[in-house]
Amino acid sequence: MSTWEDDESSSAAAAATTDVDLLKRAWRKEKASPEILRFDSPLVSRVREQIQLLEETLDDFAESGVDDLVVSLYQMDLDRTLFLLRSYLRLRLQKIEKYMMHISKSEDLLSRLSQQEQRFAKSCTEMMEKHLEQSVLSKLPYGYDSVTRQSLSSTEDDMVPEPQLDTFVFCKTKSDVGAFQLDDIGEEVVDLVADDLYVLRYKSIKGLVENGQIDLI
Repeated sequence: MSTWEDDESSSAAAAATTDVDLLKRAWRKEKASPEILRFDSPLVSRVREQIQLLEETLDDFAESGVDDLVVSLYQMDLDRTLFLLRSYLRLRLQKIEKYMMHISKSEDLLSRLSQQEQRFAKSCTEMMEKHLEQSVLSKLPYGYDSVTRQSLSSTEDDMVPEPQLDTFVFCKTKSDVGAFQLDDIGEEVVDLVADDLYVLRYKSIKGLVENGQIDLI
């Protein structure tokens, strides 16, 4: 195949990837990832605009008496997009609720959240700390009244739930990565080939997930 034909195929493939497809991919990655991923604000904004446009189109159809089959198809498209967006946002809120304290103490994790999610995480953390202080911690002896540590002798926040980054995940490479080191000492090396499926520790490949070289499935 010529270079021109390659370019044409690439353009056609790119055009075939809609925002709904991209949202489905983001939802799938979020669902498979043990930690919260970076919020795709531009994508969510575009999807919301498409939802608004579909709703306005359906209103116009109702006034102009468009065929019921056409209306039904548009309604199905709207319902599918709404469900996907809500599920994506709900997955993220569930992770924030579960790991709110862990997220709140990390600037990197906080930067992955939308502004609304950051406010939600802050509000949840403050309410949780207040509730624990009033119901439990105020009744414990000195040295055991910390929200994040079991006692004064603890050297780290051992009462804060954290995502298990050593979890194995199913993933698919989007391009050739080549020989990739999975551990810190170079004993585990795998050749990552484009469009191949793998089962790997999330911690080993999180950098590839973040830069878009690997998709979680």
